[in-house]
Order: sequence, then C-alpha cells, then structure tokens
Amino acid sequence: MSIVPKETIEVIAQSIAITNLSPDVALALAPDIEYRVREIMQEAVKCMRHSKRTILTADDVDSALKLRNVEPVYGFTSKDPLRFKRAAGHRDLFYIDDKDVEFKEVLESQLPKAPLDASVSTHWLAIEGIQPAIPENAPAEAPSESRRSEYKEDGLPVDIKLPIKHALSRELQLYFDKITELARNKSASVLFKEALVSLATDSGLHPLVPYFTYFIADEVSRNLKSFHLLFALMRIVRSLLRNPHVHIEPYLHQLMPSVITCLVAKRLGSRLSDNHWELRNFTANLVALICKRFGHVYHNLQPRVIKTLLHAFLDPTKALPQHYGAVQGLAALGPNVVQLLILPNLEPYMHLLKAEMHLEKQKNEMKRHEAWQVYGALLCAAGQCMHEKLKMFRSLLSPPTSAIWKSNGKVMASMPNKRKASMDNIMQQPPLKKLATDGAVGMMPMNSMPGDLPGTIGGFSSGMGSSSVSISSMPQQLSNMPGRGVGGGVVNASAILAQAWKEDMDTGHLLASMFELFGERVFSFTPKPELSIFL
Repeated sequence: MSIVPKETIEVIAQSIAITNLSPDVALALAPDIEYRVREIMQEAVKCMRHSKRTILTADDVDSALKLRNVEPVYGFTSKDPLRFKRAAGHRDLFYIDDKDVEFKEVLESQLPKAPLDASVSTHWLAIEGIQPAIPENAPAEAPSESRRSEYKEDGLPVDIKLPIKHALSRELQLYFDKITELARNKSASVLFKEALVSLATDSGLHPLVPYFTYFIADEVSRNLKSFHLLFALMRIVRSLLRNPHVHIEPYLHQLMPSVITCLVAKRLGSRLSDNHWELRNFTANLVALICKRFGHVYHNLQPRVIKTLLHAFLDPTKALPQHYGAVQGLAALGPNVVQLLILPNLEPYMHLLKAEMHLEKQKNEMKRHEAWQVYGALLCAAGQCMHEKLKMFRSLLSPPTSAIWKSNGKVMASMPNKRKASMDNIMQQPPLKKLATDGAVGMMPMNSMPGDLPGTIGGFSSGMGSSSVSISSMPQQLSNMPGRGVGGGVVNASAILAQAWKEDMDTGHLLASMFELFGERVFSFTPKPELSIFL
C-alpha cells in the first residue's frame, strides 16, 4: 500500500495533459512514484549534510536530481516561501499558486544590483581610548527606560555615559603592577631607575597612560606626607613626558592638579629631613616643560598655571614653602614672566620677608630657614632675569668685529677676507679705483666717531660722575650716523640704538634696585663688562 494516493497521480497526469488515465494504472504507478521520491529525498538529505546544514532546501533537491541525471525543477528557490491553496472540490488536496508573469514586464524591469565582491576593510575600534561613533562599531547598549528613570538627581534626569571596556594584555598588566610597586616601596633602588628609563623610551605603553594618570592623581591626593613616593611619582611623570611614543595630551587635565600640588602644597613629607625644596625645584622644571611642549596645543594652559602660581605668591595667608614653590614655578617659565609678575611685586614683598629673616623679629628657627629659602629663590629669579636683559644689552650695543670705514657720511664695514691694500696693488688699480683709494678714505677707530666727547670712550661714559654725558644721551650723539652693512644692505645705526635703548634704558635702574634689595649678592648675576659700565 503506497502513501501516495491515486488521486495525486490523476492530478499530476492532468497537469501534463493526460486526461484518459485509468484508476488501475494510477494505482499501479503510486508505489513506483513513492520509491523515486524517497530516492531523491535521500540524496537531498546527503547534500544537506555535506553542506553542514540541518535544514533541507530546494537547492538540495535540485542537486539530488542532477545526481540522478534528471532535469531539476525550475521556479523554486530556497528564499521564496511556498504559497499553497486548497483545490476546489477536494478536501485534502492543495496546490501551489503560481503567479503568471508577463515577459514584457520582465524585460522592461530594471536589473538588480550586482552583488559585491568579497573584500576586507579597516576601521578604528578606538582612538586614544575613545570608541568612534561609526557604523562599523556596534553602539553601546543604552539603559532601558525603566532604568533611566532611576537615575535622577533633585528631580532632574541625569545623562548616563556608559563606560567603555578597556582591555589590557597580561604583559601590560604585569608591567603596570611592577612599576607601581617599585614607586611605592623601592623608589631609591637601581631597578626603579631602569624602570624610569623604560617608561621614557619603550613604545607600546600608550594603553597604560590612563592607568598611570589615575595612579598618580590618587597617590598624590592620599600620600602628601610620603616624600619619597611624591618624588617617585613626579619622576614617573617626567619619564612619560619624555617618551616620544606616548600621546599624553588628552590626560594633561588629570596630571596638572597633581603636579601643581607637589609644587605649592603647604607641606610635603612628614619628617624634618625630607628635602621638599628639591621636590619643588624638580616640579617647577616639570611645569615649565609641560607648558613649553603643550602650550601651543592648549592656549589656556600656561595662563592658568601662571594665575595659580601668582595667587599662591601674593597671598599673605599662604605658608612660606608655598611662596617658594610659586616663585620657583614662575622663574622656570622664563625671564619675561619674572619681569612682568615678580619684579613689580618684589619690593613690597621683600619688606614683609625681611621681618621673617631676622632673629630679633622671628624666634622660630624653622620659619627663619623657610624665609631664607624664599629669599634665595627670589634672588635667583630676579638675578637671572637681569642677566638675560644684560645679555641682550651686550648683543645690541657691542662694537662690530669688522673694521669701519668712513666716507662722505657713510659707514662701511670691511670684509675680513678681503685682500689688504698694498702699494703694488694700488699702482695696478684702474684710475677710478686708485682715485677712490687715494681720496679721503681711511681707517677710523671707534673712539674718533663724532659722538665722542671728553670723558667718553666709544660713546659710553667713563664714569658715573666724571662727565655730563650719560648713557641716555647716546641716541642724540649718534642719531646722524647712517651706515652700510657687509652684505650691501643699509643698516640705520640710529634705529638699532633707539631699539636698544628703548628696551634696556631701565637696566641701570633695575640693577640699582636689585642692589638695594639684595646688596652685593646681585653682582654674581651681572657680567663683568656691564658691571664695570654701571659702576
């Protein structure tokens, strides 16, 4: 008895235009059709299993038909769902509703897009620890509405930023743990020094930068009494800044509070033997290095640092070690900062500081020592600023190294590599050149210039009270001296001197005021030629 009914055989015969099929023939064909169908389906199951699938598709049936040398059934695909309809007059008979398609519509329809070839594309998973919002990266799972309603503060909804998972390799984790352990317990060991060299040179340490930043900020805030740990942390910061393979710019806003704290904190360390002055000097140079490297990237970095240091310097309620750190930080930023911010406030500050320096007014030896440290910092800052100004003064007003020729109100500098004039050369010269050489052109020493007056040497006064001619009268004495440079370009001597005196006219007053405040100690910052001039 076959599972294929004879009615199915009759319907199939009618579909291929066989209308006179007898019931006995249909009943005899049913077992053979069942056998053939089972054979095709067994082959289709084999194709499915070889394809590593568990769902039988129309493609598997077509492959089985091809294996049996039977033409496959066209019009069926694996993706299209089969739409069955009940046959009229038959209760349990169904057929597939095939839609009639006009060839004209098929020909006039647009061709589908060609499938893309297999290719490999690249995209950024994360840039400096931040995942870019691009279609290739799956968006972070947002909290549900029920959870969002829980995050409220004072009745206002709070914007929730989900953390981004940051995976570190096992090697980097061990490296970070080893560095932090050495910083806490063995900061004076040779191994820690080698670790600092590794931090300053090794590539591939950028994933550790946020972890080092958090470690430094956390340890500085909790261990202000541990001098050796603070010094080790600042040395780690310097090593990270020196590493060319590390991009530390995005983390400066987390590092700077810790660095400034080690510069202007009221107390660093817990023992009297802790040399916190050295730590403040080291941190001041570190602040200057950060401002120099990243000042062009963050335009408000140096102004904010200067504002913080100036507030610590001018606040009378701050402790003297805080004033010392502020002075060292401002001095490390350059002589211009000292000239603009420290020198105008130096005289009133020194009046208050001297009261803390003398034994008669300050009986506390520790306070006197701190006052003398601040005094030394101010002396170095002001002296270095004055030294830089005197160096500029020397470069602008020093006499030229080449010989000067005077001819018809023009000043010419002779080239040192030119051949000297001799009698043989003069006799062999053309008439015009010989006439120019024989004319009123000759070597003119520096002390024979029109600006020389009694009591002056080369336009400079030989003594502060021996002559009525002072340094400030130089521009008027040499105002009518145009000149010609070596390269042929015209150099206006009065313009050079006017610029020099405009910038450095107050250098003598600065030296005098520094002498009144610091005495003879300021002379160690003054070059000998300039010192002899002003004395």
